Amino acid sequence: MHFFKIISLIILIFSLASCASPKKMGATQKQIHKVKILTLYDSLQKIDAKVGDPIFIRILKKEKKLELWVKADKKFKLCKTYNICTFSGELGPKLKQGDKQSPEGFYTVNQKQLKPNSKYHLGLILDFPNKYDRYQKRTGSYLMIHGKCSSTGCYAMGNAQIEEIYKMAEAALKNSQKKFDVHIFPFEMTAKNMELYSSNKWLLFWVNLKLGYDIFERYGVVPIVRADKDSYRFFLLSKDKI
Repeated sequence: MHFFKIISLIILIFSLASCASPKKMGATQKQIHKVKILTLYDSLQKIDAKVGDPIFIRILKKEKKLELWVKADKKFKLCKTYNICTFSGELGPKLKQGDKQSPEGFYTVNQKQLKPNSKYHLGLILDFPNKYDRYQKRTGSYLMIHGKCSSTGCYAMGNAQIEEIYKMAEAALKNSQKKFDVHIFPFEMTAKNMELYSSNKWLLFWVNLKLGYDIFERYGVVPIVRADKDSYRFFLLSKDKI
């Protein structure tokens, strides 16, 4: 009798488990259906902005993130964050043509730098080498933010994502923005990350980049960037050095 009681108990446990599983799966499916993936237009509406408003792009290499900021109500607000499909090389700046290294620093894109017929679907050409890069005798050309998922010095976003980014860039430049800024950092320039990479050979370069990063974080304003031979300089207004 004792044996049959044990068998009955086991059957009851399995029966309860099998009854509970579909309910649990149903609850999970309901939770999934509640998650809404924001489209570009949803994201714009959330910050009270629209296609054609001024934009700013910030890239974080280590995190493989591209942030699209849009100017709404006189201040840049984060519209959408995209995962970078791939980039080339390691943390640190691009030094020379052919090193297959993606750049770091402060760049701009104007109307002539749009590449609608890129072999990588669509592209935004960075003004690399900028004045600072040229002071440092760094070489390279035709470095882009583009579609697909391969890179020899560029930031590849995949086709669907570059279509949204390109749409915002093209509309902003056609509307009133003569050029927009693209700031590229090795990582989120937090005190913790700076300490983590304190022994890196590019630390002094990154300390300089952090000044520009911190201005935007504090004021929500993209700083005016100038270049000396050994460093970038930053201004909130044309005559006010930071």
